[in-house]
Amino acid sequence: MTPSVSLVQSLAGAEFGGAENFYTRLVCAIAGVEDIEQTACTRDIPARVRQLQAAGVPVETFRFGGRFDLLDHYHYRRALKRLSPDVVLTYMNRASVLTPRGSYKLMCRLGHYYDLKYYRHADYWIGNTQGICDYIVRGGMPAERVLHIPNFVDESPVQAVRREDLGASGDGPLLLAAGRLHQNKAFDVLLRALPQVPEARLWLAGEGPEREALQLLVRELGLADRVQFLGWRDDVGALMQAADAFVCPSRHEGLGGIVLEAWYHRCPIVATASQGPAELIEDGVTGRLVPVDAVDELAGAINDVLSAPGQAGDMAGRARAQYDAHYARTVIVQRYAEVFRQVAA
Repeated sequence: MTPSVSLVQSLAGAEFGGAENFYTRLVCAIAGVEDIEQTACTRDIPARVRQLQAAGVPVETFRFGGRFDLLDHYHYRRALKRLSPDVVLTYMNRASVLTPRGSYKLMCRLGHYYDLKYYRHADYWIGNTQGICDYIVRGGMPAERVLHIPNFVDESPVQAVRREDLGASGDGPLLLAAGRLHQNKAFDVLLRALPQVPEARLWLAGEGPEREALQLLVRELGLADRVQFLGWRDDVGALMQAADAFVCPSRHEGLGGIVLEAWYHRCPIVATASQGPAELIEDGVTGRLVPVDAVDELAGAINDVLSAPGQAGDMAGRARAQYDAHYARTVIVQRYAEVFRQVAA
């Protein structure tokens, strides 16, 4: 089939991160759409480049440096002119602000409540939650060109990790939390709730600036034998399949992509009613929701889930059905492909 759409997807992200992972996931998925021919523009991060190339995607790399890196900016603009795409989809601030208007339709994807000054020159905007879309429209972008397309998660088959391999042997319940160790993620609230959850162990997967403070809090609370810091992990799905419940205690969570991961892996979830989780979860139906920064309520909801495994399993089953209907890879890829075709027409 002759391609009907020429597409560039552009990301100037770091090695790890939610937007970076979704970029790679979507580029590889679009590679399977016959009538779309695409090129990936990104930083020269070997693991990402290998993954994209393995999916058959041509990759061009750039430094995407600061405002004085004029030579690299010039090479990037020259590449866009040479590729002559119908559509350019950019991710996050750096790639968006460095991508000029052109003969193509410029689409910017926002996965958080970013400063809109980096995106005003675009033709279309994609928000991965309705809340972000509403924020874009309130910021002055025309509503008819603001599109809501959620994320999908990595649906590769995984096998549950063995608890004993990560030092969680025994019959007690196992909780999992994951994310950047940052104040926005509120892992301190989860740690303060843990003494009210008898015998539960916690795996905390992630790295970040709050690690030292969180480790100190663990010692102060006498939880050293119940909390394990796993560092950055790329197998969160396998961890979810080993856990009895996933906890997302965030103060701020734009999408709550981790909620979708828990849904996909049928891991019962307890989350705070921050932006993304509150939009996704129906309390008591597809997960449990508690107020932000509410230690006692968080502990209570975790205990409810752990004390009624049958009900928790039913809740996880309904969550998986919700994922399959609205957030599955096939659903989201079809939506993106339709949008690319419409915009390019």
